[in-house]
Amino acid sequence: MTHLFILLCASQQVSAMGDKGISNHSEVTDFILIGFKVCPELHILLFLLFLFVYVMVLLGNVGMMAIIMTDPQLNTPMYFFLCNLSFIDLFYSSVIAPKAMINFWSESKSISFAGCVTQLFLFALFIVTEGFLLAAMAYDRFIAICNPLLYSVQMSTRLCIQLVAGSYFCGCITSVLQTSMTFTLSFCSSRAIDHFYCDTRPLQRLSCSDLFIYKMISFFLSSIIILPTIIVIIVSYMYIVSTVLKIHSTEGRKKAFSTCSSHLGVVSVLYGAVFFMYLTPDRFPELSKVASLCYTLVTPMLNPLIYSLRNKDVKEALKRIIEKKNTIL
Repeated sequence: MTHLFILLCASQQVSAMGDKGISNHSEVTDFILIGFKVCPELHILLFLLFLFVYVMVLLGNVGMMAIIMTDPQLNTPMYFFLCNLSFIDLFYSSVIAPKAMINFWSESKSISFAGCVTQLFLFALFIVTEGFLLAAMAYDRFIAICNPLLYSVQMSTRLCIQLVAGSYFCGCITSVLQTSMTFTLSFCSSRAIDHFYCDTRPLQRLSCSDLFIYKMISFFLSSIIILPTIIVIIVSYMYIVSTVLKIHSTEGRKKAFSTCSSHLGVVSVLYGAVFFMYLTPDRFPELSKVASLCYTLVTPMLNPLIYSLRNKDVKEALKRIIEKKNTIL
């Protein structure tokens, strides 16, 4: 009887320890963002680099929105989409950059559980919305070049608002699903995220859960997000190229292609960085960080430059604003 009593007590202790271990796995209060694995002396250089790029993101995108909203001649569907693109670039880089810069000086480099959830949710929301918005912009260019006489009728203000609202809706739904799936995983004792922001792949490495079903659902979500947007962009440009090649004058071809070159540049930079990141194996996390840096900060910095330097309308609008200010002074 004594031996039986001891065995019962021991089994209860083991059960209690197991329950405590499970709760330790699931109840995480904060994470640690490791960031870039470089010597401490380079943290100052990285901080200055992040600061410079982020300031350029702020100036470029705020400036682009100000130019579009103040110039009546830019009150067209193309610039309505471009204004929303600048808004998205501004906010999703703001979700990442400030915290990354703070961690260069912080010893703990911690981020709260709620902060990590918020960062992943907002970043997923804006990056998915941008993908759908770029598809809407490709459709806009298709109508402008292939059906110019019906452009003002087909690309009505109502349709433009619906396309932008639909982009945000798809981004929100995807973000809710991705974030809820990620943070219902059980996390092990390690809280160190091998990244400079909360992203799905580095969070998966901390999980004790079986990731097979999670990865299948994530792959399905990525497919229904990326494939339709890429198909719309590719098909639109196939029709655009076919139409432009039928134009006999060289000047006409050049003018038609010039309206699409900026958009193609933005699409190439964004999707190139995203594909590079997600095709990079998990055993090369530093390469994933570099790719993430490209589409979280470099792309939002380049987008206003691409559209301003290669867009005659934006240049002329900027000249009018400068001339107006000089006249007032």
